[in-house]
Amino acid sequence: MPKFLIQATYTPEGAKGLLEEGASGRRAAVEQVVTGLGGTVEAMYFAFGEDDIVLIIDFPDPVSMAAVSLTVKAGGALRTRATPLLTLDEIDEAARRQVPFRAPGA
Repeated sequence: MPKFLIQATYTPEGAKGLLEEGASGRRAAVEQVVTGLGGTVEAMYFAFGEDDIVLIIDFPDPVSMAAVSLTVKAGGALRTRATPLLTLDEIDEAARRQVPFRAPGA
C-alpha cells in the first residue's frame, strides 16, 4: 500500500478550530477520512515550527491521497504537503531499471 508523509500548517482559522476541538478530536477526524478511503494512519504528531502536524498515512492508491489533499486544501483550514514514501526494495528496483535518457546538450 503506498505510504505518504503529510506535513501541514494550520491557517489562523484552523488553529482556532484546533484550540476548540483539541488534538484528539483532530485525530478522530483524520482517522475517519483515511479509513473511509481504505487507508490507515501509521503515525500522527503535532509539532511547532514550520509544520504544525506531521502524519504518515497508507492509502490503497495515489488517487485516494490526491482526493484527500484536494478536499483538505479546499477547506482552507490547512496548508499541506504530501510526499510519497518509497521502501528500500522499491528504490533498489528503480535503480535496476534501464532508463533511456540523454541530458540536454549531451
